[in-house]
Amino acid sequence: MDRKKIVILINSLESGGAERVVINLLNDFVNRYDCYLILIHQNIFYTLDSRVKILNLNEQKNLSGIKKFLRLPILAYKLSKLIKEYKFDQVISFLSRSNYINILSNILIKHKTIINERAMPSLQYEYGINGKINKILIKILYPRASLCLSNSYGNMMDLKNNFNVVKIEYIHNLFNIETIEKLSKKDIEFQKKRFTFVTVGRLDSGKNHKLLIEAVKDFNADLWIIGDGELKEGLQKYINELNLNDKVYLLGKKENPFSFLSKADCFVFSSNYEGFPNVLVEALACGLPIISTDCQSGPREILAPTSNISFQLNDKIEFAEYGVLTPIKNVEKLKEAMNLMINDENLRKNYQDKAKQRANDFKIEKIIKQYERILCAE
Repeated sequence: MDRKKIVILINSLESGGAERVVINLLNDFVNRYDCYLILIHQNIFYTLDSRVKILNLNEQKNLSGIKKFLRLPILAYKLSKLIKEYKFDQVISFLSRSNYINILSNILIKHKTIINERAMPSLQYEYGINGKINKILIKILYPRASLCLSNSYGNMMDLKNNFNVVKIEYIHNLFNIETIEKLSKKDIEFQKKRFTFVTVGRLDSGKNHKLLIEAVKDFNADLWIIGDGELKEGLQKYINELNLNDKVYLLGKKENPFSFLSKADCFVFSSNYEGFPNVLVEALACGLPIISTDCQSGPREILAPTSNISFQLNDKIEFAEYGVLTPIKNVEKLKEAMNLMINDENLRKNYQDKAKQRANDFKIEKIIKQYERILCAE
């Protein structure tokens, strides 16, 4: 009897939260199913099980926004040819561009289209012509999918209320907690000097690293920033202007960020918006106390799961069950939380003690069953 085929389409496997989820899914599913990965771009950063069959749409990278839009039908045609050739009956896609291509290909060849939205579109696509185009595409295309999956309750409600997506469920991201713990024990070639804050994320405006750099300048503490992106030069310039080269370090992308996380004293997160920030769960798995902005959506679901998920802080900090929440874009409240973490050992210890307990709620073994129920339904 033929094994069921699991087919995942994603832009690439460069470093990122959605990409890590795809790796975790495929590396687990390949033990029970025939797994295929379809990439728009060929980049692979993470380690993928060699049994997963990789197919490429061979799209050029770094196209302009309009060119990317105009190329969608061509990529949908390429995908439809693969679906026909390999007799795929369903394709699950991650990230908006892959989602558009998956849905458009269904016009050419019928298959079950399961799409994954990983960020809150209302906020992610708030500005500019590209933002407008993406919002229009989501409104037109997403309701046509067989099923839309989001990675947080807040994200799901945004799609329901603002984009008329009705066939929708949410599944939190899944994590290989044992692997994270194992990798976190590895040494790093970097000397820790004093109390150290750490953060992980793409260097783009949505992550608001500038807020962290500004906040840390008055403390006798260091800040490690792990990640790469378009704002790297601008952030380095800002660090130079504030004379913070001896305390703020742009460490670039790391294949094993967990070894750095485990050596720091506190994880700090400054995003203006999110879908479901993987790094918060990964920091919990490394036993770190956490400070995070209360952005929509994800941090509150992770750190204050019994609270009103729709609530958002405005002008004060909150000592949530699994971390400290602060209002977005508020440097004074972020500094208040950071100061408390530096000086209150009992507060740090309290959050450290609870961290791994909360991380275990997102173990692969728990979350994979929810994916399996959907992907393997006859």
